[in-house]
Amino acid sequence: MSTTALPPRHPRIGPVAPTDHDVRLARESSRRLSPYTKQDLQVRITDGDGPDILLPAAAVQLLVHLLTQMAEGNAVTLMPIHAELTTQQAADLLGVSRPFLVKELDAGKLQFRKVGTHRRVLFVELMRYKDAMDAKRHEALDELTKQAQELRMGY
Repeated sequence: MSTTALPPRHPRIGPVAPTDHDVRLARESSRRLSPYTKQDLQVRITDGDGPDILLPAAAVQLLVHLLTQMAEGNAVTLMPIHAELTTQQAADLLGVSRPFLVKELDAGKLQFRKVGTHRRVLFVELMRYKDAMDAKRHEALDELTKQAQELRMGY
């Protein structure tokens, strides 16, 4: 009896780094698609007998955002909000060291769960933490700017 391996339901796709060709195509595509982000969009596949496809407005918005990032030469990846990340993946996404992230986890500043001895962080929780950190950083910068203006430092 032979068995056939089925493809994974959701294959993992790592970060995609755009080539120069991709950057040029992405720039043009995002520019041309951006007026259509508020509505569902019907797309026609012109190869052979390709079908018409109706894309929801939310998907068009994501596609334009993805293309815009590629047009800027940024590597991109798509991650569901319920994805669980290792501490290294989470640290990489935040641009911090893994030891720093572990300290934040152990201090209760970010929710996580343990799988055996390993910590796992939900992507959605990581983004909440990042947004809070960004807000604190902006408040601190605003305060510094205010102080600099009060001291007439040219800001």
